Amino acid sequence: MMIAEEVKVLAFDIFGTVVDWHGSIVREMAQLHPAVDGDAFARAWRTGYKPAMARVASGELGWTLIDDLHRIILDDILPRFGLQDLDEAQRRHLNKVWHRLDAWPDAVEGLTRLKRKYTICTLSNGNIGLLTNMAKRAGLPWDCVLSAEVFHAYKPDPRTYLGVAKVFDVQPREVMLVAAHHDDLAGARACGLRTAYVERPLEFGAAQPKDVTPREGNDFHCRDLVGVAQALGA
Repeated sequence: MMIAEEVKVLAFDIFGTVVDWHGSIVREMAQLHPAVDGDAFARAWRTGYKPAMARVASGELGWTLIDDLHRIILDDILPRFGLQDLDEAQRRHLNKVWHRLDAWPDAVEGLTRLKRKYTICTLSNGNIGLLTNMAKRAGLPWDCVLSAEVFHAYKPDPRTYLGVAKVFDVQPREVMLVAAHHDDLAGARACGLRTAYVERPLEFGAAQPKDVTPREGNDFHCRDLVGVAQALGA
């Protein structure tokens, strides 16, 4: 409870932690392109995410929004799934699926409870327009939308985690990152932030369940966002 009283700002990873990217893409592909294996398509698209960001971090690409990186990856994988003939309008619409991701069933309730006690914000590699459109559609009650776009650095660059503390004029230990990814949480801890791990065993779909075994280092290990609210007394 001492941690719960010290923390003032909760920053949330988004893809996988708050929203179900895999299930959302599978459902959309079933509607738009039912002949395509939506499960494999979603994972292939996500697999290109970290290599694309690495091209920016290395300087091979200049600063690039996630929307644009998603489009680069999309154009690359379409031929693998027989979709190379999609026209520009179809590609743009499909690329915007990342703006239309559904929240996990516990997300709105958990965030609403936490918002009563804390300032809650995004801390995502997604760009501001994407995160705003997603929040409006899914009813996510953010106090503030922060993005790698604000800091021109992708997580786990320290500028992202420390940037949250700077924006709200608080100490790093007064910020808690809530995420379903251990590498993200490790980056936050290295910068002095508190951390809460959220189990999302089905992030990559039922055919590829995640190991959500507790690991040392995090302040809290929670089943979902309602569990985070309970752990923090919200």
